[in-house]
Amino acid sequence: MRAAWRIALALTAALALPQAGRAQELAAALREEIVVVDKPGLLAPSLETTLYRPRGDGPFPLVIINHGKASGDPRFQPRARYPLAARELVRRGYAVVVPMRQGFSKSGGLYVGSGCNVEGNGLAQADDVRAVLQHYAKRPDIDATRVVVFGQSHGGLTTLALGSLNLPGVIGLVNFAGGLRQEQCVAWEMGLATAFGNYGHATKVPSLWFYGDNDSYWTVPVWREMLRQYTEAGGQARIVAYGPFGSDAHGMFGARAGVAIWLPEVEKFFRELGLPFDKAEP
Repeated sequence: MRAAWRIALALTAALALPQAGRAQELAAALREEIVVVDKPGLLAPSLETTLYRPRGDGPFPLVIINHGKASGDPRFQPRARYPLAARELVRRGYAVVVPMRQGFSKSGGLYVGSGCNVEGNGLAQADDVRAVLQHYAKRPDIDATRVVVFGQSHGGLTTLALGSLNLPGVIGLVNFAGGLRQEQCVAWEMGLATAFGNYGHATKVPSLWFYGDNDSYWTVPVWREMLRQYTEAGGQARIVAYGPFGSDAHGMFGARAGVAIWLPEVEKFFRELGLPFDKAEP
């Protein structure tokens, strides 16, 4: 019995190895590569980033996609890739960078939680993204005068926080179900809306927002209050309220069926920004 158990365990491990290997394969058609960015500063962490590029030498306009935060220890969160979005953007001539912020995946440092200060949390995350943008802006194949920043969930909070910094070259923001749940904090939903309002007050560039009715993280009143405070503070935002999506609207951006929802709206937004959006590759 023990021998049979050992054989079964060995077979299971052997079968698992190729699958794990395939999961780490880079998408050659998208020129996917992993680039480590050293954040400036004494004892500052190195940040793991994923880069996708069209064929050719560029310079390519840039899209940065900020990832969400899964439950559990952020160090065990896998490298975010967003291959569906990357493919659609690369084929339209954009370089795409997906940075893992400090404390996530193979990036160094510790996750900056900021306690119940959700506004500070977003700004701390945005500081990592700023370092990544500054790194890529030095590359000859990147056009750092035409940058649009995307973000999903915690990455959406990060994106709106980054927008409040008004960095050179960042001309638009796209927020997919952005925010951060802090159920251990008193009145966390109102704190989140207030943070969005403060970001909106400082932000000069336009933004595009996507929220669904059956989002497991935010009820409709919560995201509508975030939008209200952002726009009443002076932030420019157009909302795409697309109703229910599958079993959970929170995952729309990463789902294959979600492309039909966000891609036409993103195209409209990019063209409003004066950016190209024609397919350059099959």
